[in-house]
Amino acid sequence: MSKKNNIVVLVAVVLLYSCASIPPNAEPVQHFEMDRYLGNWYEIARLDHKQERDLNNVTATYSLNESGTIRVRNSGYNYVKGKWESATGKAKFRDDQRIGALKVSFFGPFYSGYNVIALDKDYQYALVAGESLKYLWILSRTTAVPDSIRESYLQKAEQIGYDTSQLIWVAHDREEPAH
Repeated sequence: MSKKNNIVVLVAVVLLYSCASIPPNAEPVQHFEMDRYLGNWYEIARLDHKQERDLNNVTATYSLNESGTIRVRNSGYNYVKGKWESATGKAKFRDDQRIGALKVSFFGPFYSGYNVIALDKDYQYALVAGESLKYLWILSRTTAVPDSIRESYLQKAEQIGYDTSQLIWVAHDREEPAH
């Protein structure tokens, strides 16, 4: 194979891999209703990653933009720096709006998978998978989840392949000042 062909194959593999927006064995919820998902969520647990390192009291607020995309505002208290931090991005559906498979961007044209893979019927608790087994969140409309939800979501995540022993359980012990 020529050097040019090797580069073409490498680029194709990278593009194919980068399009994978959900971990193998994970399925987004069906019959998803975005209007019911909008609003404020507390991050109960997450796998550690650079964008949220050293944060607790993390919340996510979802609202509709005029363009039809979803405004995403994440905020949390950086306990190392002693200050509140926030990031605002946008999300949109990857395909069918009745399926909880979205993509989110905080950095221009670069999107990452955001997949609601478990959701209770009242839209109070959600299990969200990122594009790979490096990203997982448990969200709640309040600062706690019932043990039954916690165990169910942990079991589901483990069946998909997540190492739930690595989850960070997020403290909620302060309120963000009004913004």
